[in-house]
Amino acid sequence: MSSTMRAFVLTGPRRGSVQEVPSPEAVPGEVVVDVERAGVCGTDVEFYTGEMTYLHQGHSAYPMRLGHEWAGTVTAIGDGVDPAWLGRRVMGDTMLGDRTCRRCRKGHQHACENRQEVGIRGGRPGALAERLAVPAWSLHELPDTVDAVLGALVEPGGNALRAARATGAGPGDRALVLGPGTIGLLTAMFLRAAGAEAHLMGLDGDEFARSLGFAHVWTRETLPDVPFDAVVDATGAASAPAFAVDHVEPAGRVVYIGLSGAPSPLDTRALVLKDVTAVGVLSASPGLAETIAAYGSGAVDPRPLVAATVGLDEVGAVLAGEFGAGPKIHVDPRR
Repeated sequence: MSSTMRAFVLTGPRRGSVQEVPSPEAVPGEVVVDVERAGVCGTDVEFYTGEMTYLHQGHSAYPMRLGHEWAGTVTAIGDGVDPAWLGRRVMGDTMLGDRTCRRCRKGHQHACENRQEVGIRGGRPGALAERLAVPAWSLHELPDTVDAVLGALVEPGGNALRAARATGAGPGDRALVLGPGTIGLLTAMFLRAAGAEAHLMGLDGDEFARSLGFAHVWTRETLPDVPFDAVVDATGAASAPAFAVDHVEPAGRVVYIGLSGAPSPLDTRALVLKDVTAVGVLSASPGLAETIAAYGSGAVDPRPLVAATVGLDEVGAVLAGEFGAGPKIHVDPRR
């Protein structure tokens, strides 16, 4: 293995380039993965613009290497790692808890106060690079039916699966998803797979959503006056949380997975008087295995979400918004 590798390094707001950096080493308990695909998401863009809250809270700092949606092959292992991992195709959990605190011991390592997040928090380098080092315990093996494209969609899919499950919606239920971006569309796919009638609402009549087989696609102006048993907010709009409560049926459920850049005004009296259950979803961690199974069985097929696959040299342009087609851009670091 070469002692150096190519990686996209973000050095400040709107400043980044592909650099030759030291290759990661397989320290005890960790593995090195040759990255085959990495997805770019809204969180990466917020780091690029400098708007990401973690930068202002001290959880993250430039320079940093982005990339938390990835798939690849294990090519080196550290001491204490089962040799069977060598050569396996894998993806990995983004959230790396300390595994000792009360939350971790209760199975909530994704909410650990001391957690690292791959490519996001705590100085843990991400997957927009030729190779990546992660703890072996964070890995999930990919079956033959889940290739690198699907593997790099497991992390966003895990978030969406958890959001869809949190609605409790199934056959006979109608669910509204606000925001037809990657997470919103994936959530609608999982709702559809569960037998619910999935509706999507965006800023315009989203033809891309219709191309995925969703017949019920609306704007705020065209949204029909029908009862929704559940509403999922997958937007970044500060007004969306209150909108969700206003449009859910009494005794229904609202699920919040989108984050706005400003505080969201929400009158909790509306929750009480409508007997609404509200759920927040932070992480894909508890849903990764089920997402892999859903992709592997074909119950959910997110491939159409990937509009283009580019090399590391084009990451800066992707983060700057110069690739406008489709909700998801993938990076193949081997290009």
